[in-house]
Amino acid sequence: MTHFDYAASAELFFGAPARNRKMSYRRFDTAVDAIAFAIEELDPASLNFATLEVNEVRFDRHAIRRLYESAEYPRTREKADA
Repeated sequence: MTHFDYAASAELFFGAPARNRKMSYRRFDTAVDAIAFAIEELDPASLNFATLEVNEVRFDRHAIRRLYESAEYPRTREKADA
């Protein structure tokens, strides 16, 4: 994976698109905070439809997981199954 700026601000869109269900949005000061929130706190249904945007680049749920599992990830991971 090319260099990813975990310190950059990030936007996270999440939620399961279903009838009468809206997507949610959160802005984070750092991408590492957004990634940790997505993996460690979102329910699996919401994570399935999550999109992370950092520096005008979008990452789907698979890319978010890869960023979390990367050796470059700057935090201690809380999910044992990651």
